[in-house]
Amino acid sequence: MENMELFDTHCHLDVPEFDDDREQILARCRASGIAHIVVPAITAGGWERLLQLCRNQAGLYPALGLHPVFIEQHRQADLLQLEQKLANEKPLALGEIGLDFFLSGLDRERQQRYFEAQLTIARQADLPVLLHVRKAHDQVLSCLRRITVPGGIAHAFNGSLEQAKQYLDLGFKLGFGGTLTYARSAKIRKLAQQLPAAAIVLETDAPDMVVASHRGERNSPEYLTDILSALAEVRQEDPVKLAAQTTRNASEVLRLNKCSEYHST
Repeated sequence: MENMELFDTHCHLDVPEFDDDREQILARCRASGIAHIVVPAITAGGWERLLQLCRNQAGLYPALGLHPVFIEQHRQADLLQLEQKLANEKPLALGEIGLDFFLSGLDRERQQRYFEAQLTIARQADLPVLLHVRKAHDQVLSCLRRITVPGGIAHAFNGSLEQAKQYLDLGFKLGFGGTLTYARSAKIRKLAQQLPAAAIVLETDAPDMVVASHRGERNSPEYLTDILSALAEVRQEDPVKLAAQTTRNASEVLRLNKCSEYHST
């Protein structure tokens, strides 16, 4: 599959799990056509490291935000700092943000406050958002209708077809990753088959959500090709054409051209 250009829309390449071999991984990614990787933030403490990584590596693009799973680590001052960072930097998106009602022990009301505050910041900054949503699609969709943003990506989408259509109506694309490579993931594979190709973007969520062929190992952005192959299989479509389509989808929703100057600053 020559001359493919692939786009990993969600990869935590800044985390310590990649410190020993990050350069080698990126070299293998580029050799296999993975030309663009979005690196979403988790906490404010990691923003500067993430930004520095993206400054130093062509094809890496930062997203800044406060992840809902780490809600207890976030502080009100982080929101002000986020506004300042968005004014001074040129991130591709605001994220990873959202609601996680799957894990027990996470303060839902606090999650809601930080999510709505970050949606407001994204709207003011005219940035798309990267959404983390577990067992909370209806609540997230309700927020998105009240606090409109310029689209984005519902990362690791696992909702219903009806919920998928609602995200699409709000200008979002839907991210599909390693789960798609498992034969037992019947719901996700059926969704990937039913949705229009224009709705789908690819992601690895590395180092998490590893593909089936590397079960039990650290996930890596270089395995994005496995996800493309799985998508082509369930849709019975040409992987080269799907590579072009999903990359185009990602570039459009994240307005890649608008951010192309990031590496020149």
